[in-house]
Amino acid sequence: MSGPVALVTGAAGGLGTAVLAALDHDGFTVVGVDVAPVAGRCAESHRVDVRDGAALRELAADVVARHGRLDAVVAAAAVMDGGTPLWETPDEVVDELWDVDARGVWNTARACVPHLLASPDPRQARFVAIASAAGEHGMFGLAAYTVAKHAVVGVVRGLAADLVGTGVAAVAVSPGAMRTPMLTRTAELYGLEGEAGVAELASHQGLRRALDPTEVARVVALACSPAGAALNGSVVNADGGFGL
Repeated sequence: MSGPVALVTGAAGGLGTAVLAALDHDGFTVVGVDVAPVAGRCAESHRVDVRDGAALRELAADVVARHGRLDAVVAAAAVMDGGTPLWETPDEVVDELWDVDARGVWNTARACVPHLLASPDPRQARFVAIASAAGEHGMFGLAAYTVAKHAVVGVVRGLAADLVGTGVAAVAVSPGAMRTPMLTRTAELYGLEGEAGVAELASHQGLRRALDPTEVARVVALACSPAGAALNGSVVNADGGFGL
């Protein structure tokens, strides 16, 4: 058997890339997954769309066949769109956000959790989904995104209930404003541009600055660690004090 193996979706940029580095630092053999090329610190990468459940199941089985185990899964793949009130939000925006941000986490769990249960020590196995401050708060002009991220929290809580007694832990990590392309995109949806727009969004956090993805990635790595068992079924608000 090799050392612990982790699979990370949404690995081509932003928080996903930072998570690759954090888990690599912690001794995981890391498999990066994205629809775009993955250039971060990982042992191998694969171009897979999280909307394709069959492809994810095939990939997870292949990873286990080659590495002998799967110990941690981080479902970080997500997209951002919006900028209009709920009643003006186009159906295609709702469909994409639901299919990638919510159903993508469901697909990832369905593909990977059976392998976590079969890991050499399920008590050390972790499923971590990236939610958002929008998983707890309503966001102006981002109703569809808010719905999708609330669903991510629901997936984790339902999964944790299903995993009772198995030793495997399921955790949601909810970042606030991070200095990533998604934050820039969010600012644009609000008509805010450049560094001033990013600063305006970050001003809603108690830290009064945007988080660096590496800061949130360390929280994700904690959730993937042996100590992460204590977080089972929880939503960890790594949001710099959103709303303070």
